Amino acid sequence: MKLRKLEPSDLPFLYQWENDASVWADGSNHNPLSQQDLRDYIASTTGDIYRDGQLRLIIENQLAIATKSRSNHHLELATLGCIDLFDFDPRNRRAALGMYIAPEYRGKGVGKAALEALEDYAFTLLNLRVLYAVIATNNAACSALYRAAGYTPSTPLSAWTLESDAILWLKNK
Repeated sequence: MKLRKLEPSDLPFLYQWENDASVWADGSNHNPLSQQDLRDYIASTTGDIYRDGQLRLIIENQLAIATKSRSNHHLELATLGCIDLFDFDPRNRRAALGMYIAPEYRGKGVGKAALEALEDYAFTLLNLRVLYAVIATNNAACSALYRAAGYTPSTPLSAWTLESDAILWLKNK
């Protein structure tokens, strides 16, 4: 599992993921984004959380891909999703996090591995002391992931979205 900075070649993935209306209720995006919107975003982000106030990283992993003969395999990098740090507060050393895993990779441990990698980066290199996520109460899979990763359900957020209440999940260094 590897987390890396955005690249222009990520545009097709971001376009698909950002326009996945099935997850809009769990995030802050509620409208389609154009390829130009996303091109501009990729071009403008520096990958430096201190400059941008946020950081989006691509989750990728090497996968064994069968060749035409099916007796041979080769390794290929697969783009599995993205993970974000946002609402970055360097003074209080905290940040919110969000994650999108492509549907075909959900339930396969990708979210757990990406979360562990991001925590290591955030707590060790950025020296953050708190990470937090707002999770809709009807998102059982996400709640289970954060609970298993050692996050504590903290504050109920009544009527947080039109669809659901939410819970603020916290993890301290």
